Amino acid sequence: MQRPLDTRLEGLSTVEARRRQASCGRNEVTPPRPPGLVRRVAGQLSDPLIIVLLAAMAVTVLLADTTDTIVIGLVIALNTTVGVIQQVRADHAVAALRQLAAPTARVVRDGRLSQLPAAEVVPGDVVRLAGGDIVPADLRLDRADRFSLDEAALTGESVPVPHEAGDDALAGTVVVAGTAQGEVTATGPASALGRIAALVAGQPRRRTPLQRRLVGLGRALGIACVALSVVVLAVGVLRGQPWAEMVLVAVSLTVAAVPESLPAVVTIALALGAYRMARRAAIVRQLPAVETLGSVTLLATDKTGTLTTGTMTCDRVVLPDTVVAVSGNGYAPTGTVSVLHGASRPAQLDRLARDLVLCNDAELRPPEAAGGDWGAVGDPMEAALAAAAGRLGVAVEPVRDRFRRVAEIGFDTATRRMITAHDDPDGGYLLVGKGAPEVLLPPGDPLLDRADRLTRGGYRVLAVGDAHCDTLPGEDRWPGLLAPRGLVALTDPIRPGMPELLDRFHRAGIEVVMVTGDHPATARAVARQVGIADDAVHARSVPEAKMDLIAGWQAAGQIVAMTGDGVNDAPALRRADIGVAMGRGGTEVARQAADLVLADDELATVGVAVEEGRRIYANIRRFLRYALSGGLAEILVMLAGPALGLAVPLLPAQILWVNMLTHGLPGVALGAEPPDRDLLDAPPRPPGEAILGAGLGWRVGLTGTLIALLSLAAGGWGAATGRPWQTLLFLVLGFAQLGVALAVRARPSGRDEDHRALYAAVASSAILQLAAVTVPALRELLGTSPVSGIELVGCLLLGAVPGLALTVAGRLRRARPARAG
Repeated sequence: MQRPLDTRLEGLSTVEARRRQASCGRNEVTPPRPPGLVRRVAGQLSDPLIIVLLAAMAVTVLLADTTDTIVIGLVIALNTTVGVIQQVRADHAVAALRQLAAPTARVVRDGRLSQLPAAEVVPGDVVRLAGGDIVPADLRLDRADRFSLDEAALTGESVPVPHEAGDDALAGTVVVAGTAQGEVTATGPASALGRIAALVAGQPRRRTPLQRRLVGLGRALGIACVALSVVVLAVGVLRGQPWAEMVLVAVSLTVAAVPESLPAVVTIALALGAYRMARRAAIVRQLPAVETLGSVTLLATDKTGTLTTGTMTCDRVVLPDTVVAVSGNGYAPTGTVSVLHGASRPAQLDRLARDLVLCNDAELRPPEAAGGDWGAVGDPMEAALAAAAGRLGVAVEPVRDRFRRVAEIGFDTATRRMITAHDDPDGGYLLVGKGAPEVLLPPGDPLLDRADRLTRGGYRVLAVGDAHCDTLPGEDRWPGLLAPRGLVALTDPIRPGMPELLDRFHRAGIEVVMVTGDHPATARAVARQVGIADDAVHARSVPEAKMDLIAGWQAAGQIVAMTGDGVNDAPALRRADIGVAMGRGGTEVARQAADLVLADDELATVGVAVEEGRRIYANIRRFLRYALSGGLAEILVMLAGPALGLAVPLLPAQILWVNMLTHGLPGVALGAEPPDRDLLDAPPRPPGEAILGAGLGWRVGLTGTLIALLSLAAGGWGAATGRPWQTLLFLVLGFAQLGVALAVRARPSGRDEDHRALYAAVASSAILQLAAVTVPALRELLGTSPVSGIELVGCLLLGAVPGLALTVAGRLRRARPARAG
């Protein structure tokens, strides 16, 4: 029998499969090997802003300017080192998650049964399987005893699939009932699991929104800074300044104007975000994905195990004249029973509970330790029925010992029923059956209407019937002998707090849609309980349809996050802007395809990650406002200074010094600022918005112009009064930028301790700026002059003006509703 997945993967020819199988010595679906050190370093150096710095460093080398060469080289080395370290840490975290995969298999070789690592299984081995095992390779079954597999990881099918001798069992599926033995037919890349992994590898990773924005910004800034520096060079030469000196000025200005610490700030912000997320059970595989979560406009989520607990529970028992509510925790056979309608305790209830135990192959396992949870072996739905029988007062083992099973008709997807035959201790035989109501109940039975109402309410409904026979008839007569006894309604309970969580997503401007393979009525019922609109439910979705849905949403301009746990989800996880895989219940292929792995399998952790992503993007914009304002001010000073009689407003060493103080520690501290208040109460930024959008570009221009005007005013006043005008301009330029750093800080709660790192960074830089004019060695290095106390106070007052202006403007702006980022 050909399994459903094979029909979707049969494009891989037999010859090709054999060739790949022969070339594979181990049964491993190998994840892509992490890039080597050289490739990692090359990736860091390919950033457009770093390329500008490399070019500037080359110029300083040609001009034999050792000091500037060393400064620029240190900046590049720091940025590269931080980026590489964080990539390596992310890879190590993912490697630890691989321990969650099935490690061993029971293999018969040379007539002996051995337990081997699953990676060592090869074609021709005979593998034995039992409940709870993960199939280690593709097998052709030669023996199967009441054997069924959970194929959800491969096909998305939520109901276990029965298998017989001659069927194929595919790698990655899970044994839920029975035992079997089969010969290995394909391993590694040639297996069904490996072929899907190959499909995943064929899906290129999309650049994150931040990467796309920063690439465009880097190119624009690089071109603009180089062009303006060339203008400064030309103006200086035309005014009679030495050519070599003006080249150094132009190179220094390029270094100062380019926010070369942006890659370091971005990397550090992402790394700190990844660290904070890991502490809250969200492991980042791709560092830029941290920020992508802050851009998400649509979240596509599965139903089972994500919105719901993933554990079936019998919630209602319906008899012809009685409705009973059953409750309890997990698979524990204890709980409460309350009659909602009808007799207080009808005799038919005990009879139905007995039937639930007999027509059932699942077993309940008591907790291994005090206070632990009950477990189950077998079909989760049958385990829920056994637990419900216990809550109704019927113990599993005593009933099965009393009514010994003698024959059965196993569940089949065609007949949609299961019937078992038992010895009746009072004489004769007892037939018990369960299955779909429309199959087990006769037309016109009132229970059919009740079953339909329960189905529309989101329940999975089974009908139960039984019959007593003096002699055991032929199996073909069993279905017609069953008399209806009642209905059982099962549900997968909603996870606690899920409606509130989805409401939080809604307030954050993130649309949540459900993509599930379940029945539309069940899916819509669950959606209504958690607050998802009917038109946001995509039921009966086959794995291939998920890719089309994601592509359609992306074409409409959405930034899509998708959650998934199965191998069948992996291509869609790779296609999504941010793929989110489950760490505990997910498959290795899904984890490898994802950008984010939830170690606790909780959707609420996505909310944590979204807030962290928005925090990072807000901090990057905060840094850009600060850094670009300072760079623009320096360019304007160098362009306008000569027109005001200030021939060379700043020396190359002075430009680099201010740049080092302002873009160094304060810039990094801005990248680590806490989140603003109510960050998730604002909608996400538009996907197509530039990183300097939403008015940030104008604010940079105004701030940079204000700093330049104040700096030139200090220099002009100094020149007019015979004071060290260049030093005064230098001081005001540095102090003003540090004041802006304080003004653009986050507003999380108004507590000073939230900004300790920023305060310390600004204070350190301010002290160094003072040292530049008070320490003789630094004065000689930078070409500055001593200043008087009055002159110093005047520079401090002028430098405080931009920060105060921004603070007032920010308070006025925050008084109006604003969006995140």
